[in-house]
Amino acid sequence: MKFVILGCGRVGSRLATMLDMMGHDVAIIDKNQDSFKRLPPNYNGQAIIGVGIDEDVLRSAGIEQADVFAAVTNGDNTNIMASEIAKELFNVPRVLARIYDPLREETYHALGLETICPTTLISNVIVGRVLPGENKPKVPTPAGTNPLGTEASA
Repeated sequence: MKFVILGCGRVGSRLATMLDMMGHDVAIIDKNQDSFKRLPPNYNGQAIIGVGIDEDVLRSAGIEQADVFAAVTNGDNTNIMASEIAKELFNVPRVLARIYDPLREETYHALGLETICPTTLISNVIVGRVLPGENKPKVPTPAGTNPLGTEASA
């Protein structure tokens, strides 16, 4: 399969390395060349310097042939924007975005984006290990907040 990954931090570099070791075609994009130092010397995929919302950068990574696009930068906004571009402009069949803010995660799920929220995952794992067998509650959105990060209007 062809994978395009945005963000060569700890998650992106590990994901790219794992997929490459499994024999997949991998391209990873990051705006900082030093980030690629996280990749092992035997990494066989592409490492592309650039901004992941730039269509030319995405094309150079092979987005038009990608089966999967994963946006795993540290920025929720960048991940969402890049995911929308991959999904809507390039019709990538499977698009995943890492979202740190659980309030945004719910909103983007409602809009049809597949997200992964480390905040939610880690909280669920801790509760599951400390209180095995108990049902985890759905944590409500705090009153007066807007999941997209802008101020709620009165």
